[in-house]
Amino acid sequence: MVTIRTCPSYQEETISAALRQALADIGGLDAYARPGETVLLKVNLVMGKGPEAAATTHPALVSALARLLIAHGCRVLIGDSPGGPFNAVMLRRVYHLTGMDRAAAASGAELSYSTETKTISCAAGKILKSLTVTAMSQEVDKVISVCKLKTHGMMTYTGAAKNMFGTIPGTVKAEYHVRMPKMEDFADALLDICEATRPVLSIMDAVIGMEGNGPTGGSPRKIGALLASPSPYELDLAAAHLIGLGKEQVLTLQKAAERALAPAVFAELSLAGDPPERFMIPDFKLPDHIHADVSANGFLPKWLMQWTRPKVRVDPQRCVGCGDCAANCPAKVITMKNRRPVVDYRRCIRCYCCQELCPRTAVSVKESWIFKIANRL
Repeated sequence: MVTIRTCPSYQEETISAALRQALADIGGLDAYARPGETVLLKVNLVMGKGPEAAATTHPALVSALARLLIAHGCRVLIGDSPGGPFNAVMLRRVYHLTGMDRAAAASGAELSYSTETKTISCAAGKILKSLTVTAMSQEVDKVISVCKLKTHGMMTYTGAAKNMFGTIPGTVKAEYHVRMPKMEDFADALLDICEATRPVLSIMDAVIGMEGNGPTGGSPRKIGALLASPSPYELDLAAAHLIGLGKEQVLTLQKAAERALAPAVFAELSLAGDPPERFMIPDFKLPDHIHADVSANGFLPKWLMQWTRPKVRVDPQRCVGCGDCAANCPAKVITMKNRRPVVDYRRCIRCYCCQELCPRTAVSVKESWIFKIANRL
């Protein structure tokens, strides 16, 4: 079951009303949390950007949900593990820049500064049989995923299921990228993580999403909706459909269908709320290089495919030489020379973490010149 409710703005009354409607559609709060329980709102705080950038879960939604849970008798924590170092100083900075400190103050929720980790089993995992995760995701009674609808440079789309990748602590995320350089394996690993951390409910901020070079360097795009579901996979199938994507373009949807975690097509979903046609955006922009990847696949021989793969480029006018791209490169293929990043493309695994975590959006992903020629044939 997935509900889609109209929510045209982040004004308190508007988002609170839409959230109440969405929760009522899928059984109400009683179905997901009981009085006396501690609930973690696992938000998407990929990096320290303001709410207006549409890269992170909007604090107005987090505040509204926290207030409902607290009124229901729950203790509410707000937390995430952004990219980069996982420590209290970084968390404090990200919570402030994203507005989560204000959401906590307005609602009575608490910010989680726990940087402890735990190892948990994932017996049913296809790729991962054990995980190192944040202790904050384990030391609560329930986890609710409060995600954002965005495009994604590596995975095309990111939403509810991938939001749980944020339970992997800071730089440990890089290890997973290196261990699973193939996107198919990484997609299965994302589902393993989601299955192991088991959010009881997923709520998506699709009031204003991000299109283009997401998940951090794209552009805000109004969708005007809140989505909610007990299934992160079904929610993702519905949200992706609104922006013109299905399992053919989104590997996590494909893998979820293969593992019987969600239907294969949008038409098989059980829906509630407002008509989905109201929110469809057929011209929602994908990351610049996605069309190159899709078009080259199956068109060019395998020996030539490696030369058609997109490459990261650094804008010298935007780059300030901070070194974040090199520090956060999972494959360690970026070095700083004269305060400028240099990429060893032979060893690059195309995870695009450098683009995702660049604070100045100086890193972009471009299609190769070979593909440009092939595309004209």
